[in-house]
Amino acid sequence: MSETKGVNRMAEAAETLDGWYCLHDFRTINWTEWKAFSSAEKQEAIAELNQLFSDWDLNHQVHEGSYGIYSILGQKADFAFMLLRPTMEELSTIETQFNKSKFAEITEPAYSFVSVVELSNYLGSKNGDPYAHPLVQKRLKPTLPDMGYFCFYPMDKKRQYGDNWYMLPMEERKNLMRSHGQIGRSYAGTITQIITGSVGLDDWEWGVTLFANDPLQFKKIVYEMRFDEASARFGEFGPFYVGLHQSPDAFIQSLSL
Repeated sequence: MSETKGVNRMAEAAETLDGWYCLHDFRTINWTEWKAFSSAEKQEAIAELNQLFSDWDLNHQVHEGSYGIYSILGQKADFAFMLLRPTMEELSTIETQFNKSKFAEITEPAYSFVSVVELSNYLGSKNGDPYAHPLVQKRLKPTLPDMGYFCFYPMDKKRQYGDNWYMLPMEERKNLMRSHGQIGRSYAGTITQIITGSVGLDDWEWGVTLFANDPLQFKKIVYEMRFDEASARFGEFGPFYVGLHQSPDAFIQSLSL
């Protein structure tokens, strides 16, 4: 049967593999209120934090999720938690537990991002069940790396006349993403990247989280990718959050500085 004249066929949608759900939770601290806490109140707040961190660490050790704590530079936030869990219900429970804690009383939400770890079929193979591959499972259920620095930003693909990513044929999108991916792979061993999909879950379409031991590498990879057509022509980027990785002990210690 012939196509109806004047009607464009819908472009082929990219298939995704989806893993653990992810919450980026950015907060500011009201230091005036913290200093006004009595010694007993501070001890209560720290005890509750230690219990939360202990629970997160146990979950991390048995590989039923992962977490990271980051001290954020600049005025956008003071700290961030990045949390990975198999279900949204578990993330909701963690968020509620923190919000009910004594320490949360002197924090304010600065930004949050809800998403799910994602791999697309742009660069993959359709042979067999991809979920059965151990390397795919490792990427969909990642352990957050113990690297010194953290960078997060949300992004979209353009949907405007003349530069609408979603109207491009699949083969053209694959070629663009292949070139884009080559840049990322050139930073292997220097930068660890986790892509999370947020279409239908948050205001942006993806979240990009980068980890490195040299923060200058964030500038280098993002700058280089600006010249790649997939970003230069189709990429739209939200705010950038950069920080330092902290152990639970270091985070607690920072409260007494």
